[in-house]
Amino acid sequence: MYIEEVTEDDEDRADALFHALSDRTRRDILRRVLAGEHSVTALAEHYDMSFAAVQKHVAVLEKAGLLTKRRSGRKQLASGDVAAVRSVQSMLASIEQIWRGRIARADELLAADRDRSEP
Repeated sequence: MYIEEVTEDDEDRADALFHALSDRTRRDILRRVLAGEHSVTALAEHYDMSFAAVQKHVAVLEKAGLLTKRRSGRKQLASGDVAAVRSVQSMLASIEQIWRGRIARADELLAADRDRSEP
């Protein structure tokens, strides 16, 4: 099985993505902004936390590249980045492929061991 070479930058990107997605509130914010652009103020209305806390969640998602912000007058508008979400999906698919290969190999070894031990 061929395993793609992973660079330090790839690892840093994966760390940022998985950190951003590790929080329930951030995943919910991401779902909302993938469905359409929202102001950070409108997003904050959905959560039982301060506006500053929601801003920090948005900043983590932005740093991971999962959403982008732009200004429109006094508003900060956030939009989801579908391509970035697809990159997470691709990363997970690669990891899944590695583990499926390992499980298949373990099954082969167990079957061979079972065949040797049968009379």
